[in-house]
Amino acid sequence: MKLLHKDIEKDNAGQVTLMPEEAEDMWHTHNLLQVGDSLRASTIRKVQTESPTGSVGSSRVRTTLTLSVETIDFDSQACQLRVKGTNLEENQYVKMGAYHTIELELNRKFTLAKKSWDSVVLDRIEQACDATQKADVAAVVMQEGLANLVLVTPAMTLLRAKVEVTIPRKRRGSCTQHEKALERFYEAVMQAILRHINFDFVKCILIASPGFVRDQFITYLFKEAVRQDNKILLENRPKFMLVHSSSGHKYSLKEILSDPTVTSRLSDTKAAGEVKALEDFYKMLQHEPDRAFYGLAHVEKATEALAVDTLLISDKLFRHQEVPTRSRYVRLVDNVRDNGGNVRIFSSLHVSGEQLTQLCGVAAVLRFPIADLSEPEDDSSSDDD
Repeated sequence: MKLLHKDIEKDNAGQVTLMPEEAEDMWHTHNLLQVGDSLRASTIRKVQTESPTGSVGSSRVRTTLTLSVETIDFDSQACQLRVKGTNLEENQYVKMGAYHTIELELNRKFTLAKKSWDSVVLDRIEQACDATQKADVAAVVMQEGLANLVLVTPAMTLLRAKVEVTIPRKRRGSCTQHEKALERFYEAVMQAILRHINFDFVKCILIASPGFVRDQFITYLFKEAVRQDNKILLENRPKFMLVHSSSGHKYSLKEILSDPTVTSRLSDTKAAGEVKALEDFYKMLQHEPDRAFYGLAHVEKATEALAVDTLLISDKLFRHQEVPTRSRYVRLVDNVRDNGGNVRIFSSLHVSGEQLTQLCGVAAVLRFPIADLSEPEDDSSSDDD
């Protein structure tokens, strides 16, 4: 993401102009947008035209509109973002107040104006525009006949390819069909790696499976790389790391990122940091429950007592459409930071973020124990996205 212009007043009102450069930037933009914002961007509008003879036709024209945002629709698989709202500035194609849907496009700038820019949104812009925070981990989670290739970026986990090949069982006296199918499977996985992994940015490629599938695949991969003289694979061989997983399904990613050998290798990545922070919380909950709180009301009480050492909070909560509720979460983050605590904002598109959502989306590890508050938890931290 590129920040092209930023104009925010002392009262926190103002606008920024950004240019999304890659698919993940759409996820960042989704987290910046709120109902009531104004969005100015280039878009395609279907307009009716009437010829001098009276015949009516239609054509698609590119125009720039400013919408008052009403609905935001994000497709996490395709990383597409559509924003629907009413037109605020009349132009030759669209009347004031008319509805339109803008689909934001890569490498086309947009301007977002808000009545109030809070600290969480400004942090998100900083994170999105930080060139060092690219997809730093790739993982191939596999079992015989099934492989999921995912990119783990600082903001989300993206499923980039799913490979499925039917592998016949070995027959007594002949393994030919079995071996041919396996070779087809490994070849498809290899092509997926070459197509979807940018080796300039990715620091580590995890190959995970139960049994010996990962070992057999890596042997095949580099045997083929030598045969084809594939310099990209051969030069990046040190980045490949073999780890155990219980299955080839995407949900096994959490156990892979929790593996101590993996966490030491990925110690500087945001995704591994989130997994470790959540693990530390659960350990504290088990051994010193008076130093591990979850749920908004309890965590707020702990913050008032200046007890929060680390706050774990899901980015999903900041997409709450009710301004007072959203402001409550922002205030919590600001208070913890002001009191010298650490704040980890989890992506709801990471496995660790999904797990945190089950704890009402907010939890905290405390500096010192506080006796159980024993008040019923209010449900204002439940979120309807």
